[in-house]
Amino acid sequence: MRLNIGEWVEQGVDWLATYADGFFQVMSTGIEGSVDGISGLFLWPPAYVFIIILTLLAFWVGRWSLSLLTLIGLFIIEALGYWEPTMNTLALVIISTLLSVIIGIPLGIACGKMDRLSSIVRPLLDFMQTMPAFVYLLPAVTFFGLGIVPGVIASVIFAVPPTIRLTELGIRQVPHDMMEAASAFGSTSMQTLWKVQLPVAMPTLMAGVNQTIMLSLSMVVIASMIGAQGIGAEVYRAVTQLKIGQGFEAGLAVVLLAIIIDRFSQHSLKKRNTQKQGA
Repeated sequence: MRLNIGEWVEQGVDWLATYADGFFQVMSTGIEGSVDGISGLFLWPPAYVFIIILTLLAFWVGRWSLSLLTLIGLFIIEALGYWEPTMNTLALVIISTLLSVIIGIPLGIACGKMDRLSSIVRPLLDFMQTMPAFVYLLPAVTFFGLGIVPGVIASVIFAVPPTIRLTELGIRQVPHDMMEAASAFGSTSMQTLWKVQLPVAMPTLMAGVNQTIMLSLSMVVIASMIGAQGIGAEVYRAVTQLKIGQGFEAGLAVVLLAIIIDRFSQHSLKKRNTQKQGA
């Protein structure tokens, strides 16, 4: 006897595509408009002007080491001729990460407070993280067609689990005596969350966000197979045409962008912790 799970999945997808088409259209318009807006903002100033702006921002966040890395990395990307695809990819990563954070942090907080919800969500997260990334492209294309939007949706599904998991972990690791002290001073559950739990859990939470950023970037590259623009499209084009040199250059641009984003997120967290300790 064979389980027809594939047929059940297809029937469910067809039902959603038929009866939730309006919802998907609204979502598609919003996501595509957001990505185009951010990408247009990044490409509006000349490349070297934007590199200087990001370098100054990196100096404010992480001083000389980060600013030098940002300057050299972005200059190499511009010199390789991948500036526009890189900015398109950065816009996709930003939107994917924002959606993942909007979904992941509240759900992670809820899981950290409710054991029953956590026991339900945990197997779903295991499923989402172990399912091959290419599989997420199929329903995304069914609901949203080819282009930017299915790439963002697939990236969110693939990248949101670390934010949920580490937010829950951070909430559960808050010392019990701190919770008791907040309760003794008459704090409400919401006040305890904002004033005690989230500040204590912030390093763990931000580690989850950092992982989500990296996973979003990796999935955005894969999503170039379904029409998502950016550096991933350059990598995919080089692979299909067996252009080794072009593929290496595009891959180098991806690596430099990933390193810069990773260092930005890490130094932002360090700066926040330093300011908190100074206060």
